[in-house]
Amino acid sequence: MNWIDWTVLAVSLVLIVAYGVWKGRGSKDIKGYLLANRDMRWYVITLSVMATQASAITFLSTPGQAYSDGMRFIQFYLGLPIAMVILSIVAIPIYHRLKVFTAYEYLEKRFDLKTRELAAGLFLVQRGLASGLTIYAPAIILSTLLGWDISQTIYAIGVLVIIYTTSGGTRAVSRTQMLQMGVIMAGMLGAFIMVIHLLPQGVGFGDALVVAGKMGKLNAIDFSFDLTNRYNFWSGMIGGLFLALSYFGTDQSQVQRYLGGRSITHSRMGLLANGLIKVPMQFFILLIGAMVFVFYQFVQPPLFFNHVQAQQVRQGVRGEEFRAVEAQYSLAFQDKKRVVKQMVQARKDGDKAEFNQKVIELEQAKKRESGLREKGISIIRDSSGNPDAGDTNYIFLTFVINFLPVGLVGLVIAAIVAASMSSTSSELNALASTTVVDIYKRLVNTGASEKHYLLASRVATMVWGGFAILFAQFANRLGTLVEAVNILGSLFYGTILGIFLTAFFFKKIKGTATFYAAILAEVGVILSFLLTDISYLWYNVVGCILVVLFALPLNHLTQKHAAPS
Repeated sequence: MNWIDWTVLAVSLVLIVAYGVWKGRGSKDIKGYLLANRDMRWYVITLSVMATQASAITFLSTPGQAYSDGMRFIQFYLGLPIAMVILSIVAIPIYHRLKVFTAYEYLEKRFDLKTRELAAGLFLVQRGLASGLTIYAPAIILSTLLGWDISQTIYAIGVLVIIYTTSGGTRAVSRTQMLQMGVIMAGMLGAFIMVIHLLPQGVGFGDALVVAGKMGKLNAIDFSFDLTNRYNFWSGMIGGLFLALSYFGTDQSQVQRYLGGRSITHSRMGLLANGLIKVPMQFFILLIGAMVFVFYQFVQPPLFFNHVQAQQVRQGVRGEEFRAVEAQYSLAFQDKKRVVKQMVQARKDGDKAEFNQKVIELEQAKKRESGLREKGISIIRDSSGNPDAGDTNYIFLTFVINFLPVGLVGLVIAAIVAASMSSTSSELNALASTTVVDIYKRLVNTGASEKHYLLASRVATMVWGGFAILFAQFANRLGTLVEAVNILGSLFYGTILGIFLTAFFFKKIKGTATFYAAILAEVGVILSFLLTDISYLWYNVVGCILVVLFALPLNHLTQKHAAPS
């Protein structure tokens, strides 16, 4: 990178950390530290909710997802707006009326202590692991740019986040996220404008959309019903709805964003605005990936986008074989490039017959090129000993580094790192809240002072930050990050949602029945993951429904057993 890029990146990160420390100063108790004194306005809540969900994984891996698999990932978010409406009606009034610090406090009021601790424990496990993934994503960037050891880079990113999250709590997190979202959107908008600008002369945005569509990258909606298909309309509307209900309604990293709202109205408006903005924002990010794909139809892409790993193979025992595949891949690309240009020209000339013929030829050229790419990746996987080795997370990064102008490279990278910091800080803040409020204050030390619990919250933030850094060391084994983080969440979210829905709508079901139903449901979800091929989005449906189905008969049995003879 040019020194200007380094300056842009450094200034952005320093401003974010300093702003967070400054805005978060003055917390005197855990209400101020964990809930920002319940004084946040709706637009702060909206940006904080969006920034919490939009980690570096979103901006690093999602464009690569569109490049590799098209835009069908957008269906993942179809149920989200409906979930925002439901939660605004059902969950927000309950949480505000009870003035809880965490969502799990409500479960003790509704059920019992053990059910509260079970839900809190499930959250701590899955969110603690997910926070490691959000640290790992930007570490890829800096380690690739600087040639640093990725482990050291993970430590550097993690420590930066821990500094301002520990110092300022929720107020620091939420206020900083406003600045981070500004950096993020400026960087992504700049990348989109540049990828269109970099297309060859005579190839406009409309032509790019045609090329992307004919090559299967604009496959946004699929109405076929298939439980094994990860992304279709039904998995998004049903599975995505259940996932969004659990994530935004029971995951403390999100619930804490609107628990700090100054009123029910502000919290509702914050969530509803997120529902209106989120889907278009994700569509835009996926569209960037589709346009990067079109760009690489005219400029030859590498056979494998992780250039470090590719170089290791070139220098290894199978280097000659890999280089031969690269040479064949280059020839196949030139053939495909010729056909793409001819197809675009036929469209401009209005020659439908020629256009349709070139579409057929393009499909054949695409298959030849894809076959060679798969052959090369197979060599890399065999050489590395990692059967899941892939380069999706490196696609957008490679484009940014190699083709964006000076200054914009630094801004886009700052956007990705800022996204990671915003998401990770929310997660650490929520993990600390749940640890102190639901575990430490409730079970370990029930009578300490506010000053003591404030200190405990800061210590918990640092401990969870350390845990996230350690887990991030293993994240490179998990494949596509945007899918890995959602699969991880789906293993737990359905069960947690089932507990809350039982609490909200099945007033006769008691805590003991719900507790054991949740354990059985979680076993069912894990077995679904291990033994079936159904899409991970359906795990959320499975877990939620199983909790209710198990709780109904268990409640009858436990009530009957408890009744006097």
